Amino acid sequence: MIDRRKLLAAGAALSATAATPRFAWAQAAFAPRPEGWRSFDVVTRVELLNAAGPSRAFVPLPGFTAEDWNRPAKVKWTTNAAKAAIASDPAYGARMLVVDWKEGETAPVVEVTSRVAVRDRAVDLAKPRAARLSSAERARYLHATDLIPTDGIVKATSDQIVGGAASDLDKARLIYAWIIENTFRDAKTRGCGSGDIAAMLRSGNLGGKCADINALYVGLARAAGLPARDVYGLRVAPSKFGYKSLGAKSEIVTKAQHCRAEVYLSDFGWVPVDPADVRKVMLEEADGGLPASDPKVIAVREKLFGAWEGNWIAYNAAHDVALPRSAGSKIGFLMYPQAEVGAVRLDCLDPDAFRYTIKSVEVAV
Repeated sequence: MIDRRKLLAAGAALSATAATPRFAWAQAAFAPRPEGWRSFDVVTRVELLNAAGPSRAFVPLPGFTAEDWNRPAKVKWTTNAAKAAIASDPAYGARMLVVDWKEGETAPVVEVTSRVAVRDRAVDLAKPRAARLSSAERARYLHATDLIPTDGIVKATSDQIVGGAASDLDKARLIYAWIIENTFRDAKTRGCGSGDIAAMLRSGNLGGKCADINALYVGLARAAGLPARDVYGLRVAPSKFGYKSLGAKSEIVTKAQHCRAEVYLSDFGWVPVDPADVRKVMLEEADGGLPASDPKVIAVREKLFGAWEGNWIAYNAAHDVALPRSAGSKIGFLMYPQAEVGAVRLDCLDPDAFRYTIKSVEVAV
């Protein structure tokens, strides 16, 4: 049985403890603030090997616009394809470059450069402000998706966690604390995970990566009546706070995809949350891992409810994406380049069948 009073008390104790001088270093080491903007060119190069038929690629673009922290700019590309055009998912507006090669093109290739400006986020949760979400957006970010149901075991788990909590903020904090304390980052998970949260809960195996752990947050929040969304993107720079696990390790960011989450709170608007990165720090920041009591873990746990670092760009917040002109099934989310040869969809995580590289370059503007 989930003890909600203990979870709330733990959250309060964490805030108080992190504010004491003993943990001043940890807080100073991770303190995102919405100050200066940084601009990056993200260069994605896709090559299809041994193409035997008409081929198509779908390259995600940073199309998620948030004026206070993520501003997509120009996109350009070069290709030997017969056709290339920007398309958008009709349900969520996820942008992608769709590239078509004719049959007989033996070395299909496309290189796409996307510019985007980003900065840190930090919501002051001690200062409520007027916030309004349209009825259409509220419905969109409360409804179930193929991988994120809001009934059955998801609803039952959410009800246990939030219980009689009165405010949106208390509910959101309880779910955040429960996720951190009950999930774990599983290094064996392919890519960023599948995001099938009902399967996680039914199996009792709450291990995974960001697309699993943060999707679980989103599903539990929606089941509690809180609009929430996954935001799919890419780490583009090292962490300026010194966390090796929370940033890109070089300018080659081919495997640096990362999904974050947001929850909409009535007194604050969209609030960033990232329990998956707390578990990542616990697993990867030091050899052998770090306990929850480590100052580095305490610092990120405190800050990643309400803030995140601007060394990451957002692609989209889309689910159940039907790729344009594709005969294949929908994909749960669009965060990796996708490709098809003939009617066969390639495995976007298999570099032997589908070669792509992504490079991030910071630019002065």
